[in-house]
Amino acid sequence: MNLIKNLEWRYATKKFDPTQKVNNSDLEKLQRAVQLSASSYGLQLYKILVIEDPELRERLKAASWNQSQITDASHLFVFCNYTDRNEQHIDDYMQLVSDTQGTPVEDLKGYADFIKQSLSGMTDLEWHNWAEKQTYLALANLLNAAAELGIDTCPMEGFEPDKYNEILGLGALGLNATLIAPIGYRSPEDHTQFRKKVRKPKELLFELI
Repeated sequence: MNLIKNLEWRYATKKFDPTQKVNNSDLEKLQRAVQLSASSYGLQLYKILVIEDPELRERLKAASWNQSQITDASHLFVFCNYTDRNEQHIDDYMQLVSDTQGTPVEDLKGYADFIKQSLSGMTDLEWHNWAEKQTYLALANLLNAAAELGIDTCPMEGFEPDKYNEILGLGALGLNATLIAPIGYRSPEDHTQFRKKVRKPKELLFELI
């Protein structure tokens, strides 16, 4: 199973080689993998910014505790969740379902109403937590696809979301930065790559009931 070998190979890269860039073909594959990610109700209430601009990443580095991955990596993926519960998101999704699967949009009204009722019943805190969790599902696809392509990644929560939101103008778009993931190729000087992977034994992690 190549997936297992790929996951054994990957690690959270601490030092990228700034001279190596991910080519456009592989970048498209990574975006396609993220696009195919699972999400609650299939809504994908998030947006992913793929940042290459070095000047912008230098500003974001200052909001990421000056971690070198932000500027040394080939690209920076910024996962952002939508902050509002605008029912238009759901209506737009139902129209997409109709256009893609050929189902009359009127036949989807019951499902749309169910989703609207479910989301409107959440408290603000429940909505915030739910919306952020969706981006983690998308991140998982990025990590797995990158590993298959031999591309290094570093999923990170070590940044200041409010400053990212300000620098990238996310608030005006109804978005909030939740996760970041630099991608690229490991530097030979990153000694982290030589450490043995540490994971809980399966007998502690799993229980068959």
